[in-house]
Amino acid sequence: MKRLLLALALTTLTAATARAADSLYQITKVEPKVAVGGTGTASLTIKVSGGWHVNDEAPISVVLTPPPGLSVKKDKLTRADLAASSKESARFDIPVTASEAGKKTIGAEARFVLCQEQACKPVKETVTLAIDVTPPTAAKKKKN
Repeated sequence: MKRLLLALALTTLTAATARAADSLYQITKVEPKVAVGGTGTASLTIKVSGGWHVNDEAPISVVLTPPPGLSVKKDKLTRADLAASSKESARFDIPVTASEAGKKTIGAEARFVLCQEQACKPVKETVTLAIDVTPPTAAKKKKN
Protein backbone atom coordinates (compact mmCIF):
# COMPACT_ATOMS: atom_id res chain seq x y z
CA MET A 1 0.00 0.00 0.00
CA LYS A 2 2.87 2.39 0.85
CA ARG A 3 4.46 1.74 -2.55
CA LEU A 4 1.20 2.50 -4.35
CA LEU A 5 0.70 5.77 -2.46
CA LEU A 6 4.31 6.79 -3.05
CA ALA A 7 4.05 5.91 -6.76
CA LEU A 8 0.91 8.03 -7.05
CA ALA A 9 2.59 10.91 -5.25
CA LEU A 10 5.59 10.70 -7.57
CA THR A 11 3.38 10.95 -10.65
CA THR A 12 1.79 14.19 -9.42
CA LEU A 13 4.99 16.15 -8.76
CA THR A 14 5.73 19.45 -10.47
CA ALA A 15 7.35 19.86 -13.89
CA ALA A 16 10.65 20.88 -12.28
CA THR A 17 10.79 17.56 -10.48
CA ALA A 18 9.78 15.73 -13.66
CA ARG A 19 12.83 17.20 -15.38
CA ALA A 20 14.99 15.84 -12.56
CA ALA A 21 13.35 12.44 -13.02
CA ASP A 22 14.75 12.36 -16.55
CA SER A 23 18.16 11.64 -15.04
CA LEU A 24 16.78 8.41 -13.56
CA TYR A 25 16.74 6.78 -16.98
CA GLN A 26 17.87 7.24 -20.55
CA ILE A 27 16.38 5.86 -23.75
CA THR A 28 18.90 5.15 -26.49
CA LYS A 29 18.01 4.31 -30.08
CA VAL A 30 19.45 2.47 -33.04
CA GLU A 31 18.04 3.93 -36.24
CA PRO A 32 19.02 1.86 -39.29
CA LYS A 33 19.34 2.79 -42.93
CA VAL A 34 17.12 0.46 -44.98
CA ALA A 35 16.83 -0.05 -48.74
CA VAL A 36 13.39 -0.23 -50.36
CA GLY A 37 12.31 -3.88 -50.28
CA GLY A 38 14.71 -4.62 -47.42
CA THR A 39 14.45 -5.01 -43.68
CA GLY A 40 16.56 -3.41 -40.96
CA THR A 41 16.46 -3.57 -37.19
CA ALA A 42 15.82 -0.51 -35.08
CA SER A 43 16.06 -0.72 -31.30
CA LEU A 44 15.06 1.13 -28.16
CA THR A 45 17.01 0.58 -24.94
CA ILE A 46 15.90 1.85 -21.54
CA LYS A 47 18.85 2.31 -19.16
CA VAL A 48 18.32 3.26 -15.53
CA SER A 49 20.65 4.86 -12.99
CA GLY A 50 20.75 6.45 -9.57
CA GLY A 51 19.81 3.34 -7.59
CA TRP A 52 16.69 2.66 -9.63
CA HIS A 53 15.97 -0.53 -11.60
CA VAL A 54 13.53 -1.73 -14.24
CA ASN A 55 10.66 -3.50 -12.47
CA ASP A 56 10.74 -7.08 -13.72
CA GLU A 57 7.14 -7.79 -12.71
CA ALA A 58 5.33 -4.69 -13.99
CA PRO A 59 4.17 -4.41 -17.61
CA ILE A 60 6.60 -2.89 -20.09
CA SER A 61 5.56 -1.98 -23.61
CA VAL A 62 6.32 0.04 -26.71
CA VAL A 63 3.52 1.05 -29.08
CA LEU A 64 4.77 1.82 -32.58
CA THR A 65 3.20 4.08 -35.20
CA PRO A 66 4.97 3.58 -38.53
CA PRO A 67 4.35 6.02 -41.41
CA PRO A 68 3.28 4.99 -44.93
CA GLY A 69 6.20 3.28 -46.66
CA LEU A 70 7.41 1.50 -43.50
CA SER A 71 6.01 -1.49 -41.70
CA VAL A 72 6.84 -3.21 -38.42
CA LYS A 73 6.20 -6.82 -37.51
CA LYS A 74 4.11 -5.84 -34.46
CA ASP A 75 2.56 -2.49 -33.55
CA LYS A 76 2.73 -3.24 -29.82
CA LEU A 77 5.73 -4.87 -28.17
CA THR A 78 5.48 -6.24 -24.63
CA ARG A 79 7.74 -7.95 -22.07
CA ALA A 80 7.60 -11.15 -24.15
CA ASP A 81 9.20 -9.23 -27.06
CA LEU A 82 12.24 -7.94 -25.14
CA ALA A 83 15.50 -8.76 -26.89
CA ALA A 84 17.45 -8.23 -23.64
CA SER A 85 16.48 -7.43 -20.08
CA SER A 86 18.25 -6.91 -16.76
CA LYS A 87 17.71 -4.81 -13.64
CA GLU A 88 19.65 -1.97 -15.29
CA SER A 89 18.21 -2.04 -18.82
CA ALA A 90 15.59 -3.36 -21.21
CA ARG A 91 15.94 -3.49 -25.02
CA PHE A 92 13.38 -3.92 -27.75
CA ASP A 93 14.60 -4.84 -31.25
CA ILE A 94 12.20 -3.70 -33.97
CA PRO A 95 12.35 -5.22 -37.48
CA VAL A 96 11.45 -2.50 -40.00
CA THR A 97 10.53 -3.24 -43.63
CA ALA A 98 10.62 -0.44 -46.22
CA SER A 99 8.46 -0.10 -49.32
CA GLU A 100 9.05 3.58 -50.14
CA ALA A 101 12.23 5.68 -50.23
CA GLY A 102 12.74 8.79 -48.11
CA LYS A 103 13.33 9.92 -44.57
CA LYS A 104 10.69 8.28 -42.37
CA THR A 105 9.81 8.60 -38.70
CA ILE A 106 8.27 5.92 -36.51
CA GLY A 107 6.50 7.18 -33.40
CA ALA A 108 7.11 5.07 -30.30
CA GLU A 109 5.42 5.33 -26.90
CA ALA A 110 7.26 3.42 -24.18
CA ARG A 111 5.65 2.54 -20.86
CA PHE A 112 7.62 0.99 -18.01
CA VAL A 113 8.05 1.11 -14.24
CA LEU A 114 11.22 2.12 -12.39
CA CYS A 115 11.69 1.06 -8.78
CA GLN A 116 14.04 1.48 -5.87
CA GLU A 117 13.80 -0.11 -2.44
CA GLN A 118 11.23 2.40 -1.14
CA ALA A 119 9.29 3.47 -4.24
CA CYS A 120 8.21 2.76 -7.79
CA LYS A 121 7.60 5.26 -10.57
CA PRO A 122 5.49 4.55 -13.69
CA VAL A 123 6.98 6.18 -16.80
CA LYS A 124 5.45 7.03 -20.17
CA GLU A 125 7.94 8.35 -22.73
CA THR A 126 7.34 9.25 -26.37
CA VAL A 127 10.28 9.02 -28.76
CA THR A 128 10.76 8.84 -32.51
CA LEU A 129 12.90 6.58 -34.64
CA ALA A 130 14.34 8.22 -37.77
CA ILE A 131 14.67 5.68 -40.57
CA ASP A 132 16.49 6.61 -43.77
CA VAL A 133 15.07 4.53 -46.63
CA THR A 134 17.26 4.43 -49.73
CA PRO A 135 16.11 3.51 -53.24
CA PRO A 136 16.73 -0.12 -54.22
CA THR A 137 19.35 0.95 -56.79
CA ALA A 138 21.44 2.59 -54.06
CA ALA A 139 21.50 -0.71 -52.16
CA LYS A 140 22.67 -2.57 -55.29
CA LYS A 141 25.48 -0.07 -55.88
CA LYS A 142 26.80 -0.58 -52.35
CA LYS A 143 27.13 -4.32 -52.90
CA ASN A 144 29.33 -3.92 -55.99
